[in-house]
Amino acid sequence: MNQQKLNLKASDIHESTLASGNQPNPLVRLDPGLFIWTILTFLILCYVLAKFAWKPLLKALNARENAIKASLKDAENAQNEIKRLHDESENIIAKARSEAQEIRMEAKSAAEKIKVEIKAQTELEAKKLKEEANIQINVEKDKAISEIRQEVVNLTISIAEKVIKKNLSTQDNVDIIEQSIKELRDYEA
Repeated sequence: MNQQKLNLKASDIHESTLASGNQPNPLVRLDPGLFIWTILTFLILCYVLAKFAWKPLLKALNARENAIKASLKDAENAQNEIKRLHDESENIIAKARSEAQEIRMEAKSAAEKIKVEIKAQTELEAKKLKEEANIQINVEKDKAISEIRQEVVNLTISIAEKVIKKNLSTQDNVDIIEQSIKELRDYEA
């Protein structure tokens, strides 16, 4: 059966080559006039396209290509500029950090210096207060001793008057007081 199909004539190969009524289809039939007009029309179309379409199209494509190249170049320049600005900002940030560290160290040093000065001043003021307190204590002590001496003198005179039953002269009183003070001084030492 396969052999039968292969032996068919060329006109029997496909039904689409036949028009209705077993006539050949005019589209697949070779007509020399139609063939020449088709080639002539194709050449005229190629000329018109070359003259009016391809040159502007090529010109537009070249312009587009140049614009894309320029855009790529601009993008590369912008990227380089961004990188430069990034590096510059990194340098500025590093410099600012360094300056901040330096300022912090200076502030720490100044604070330490102020701390030492305040401590020295406080110690000096404490020493002054201690000295003033010691002076005040000595003054109060001397005043208390003086009052005690006076009281001792008065008591001594009072006791002496009672013992002697008479009042001595002023000179005798002064002598007795001086003697008592001398004994008190010797007693303190």
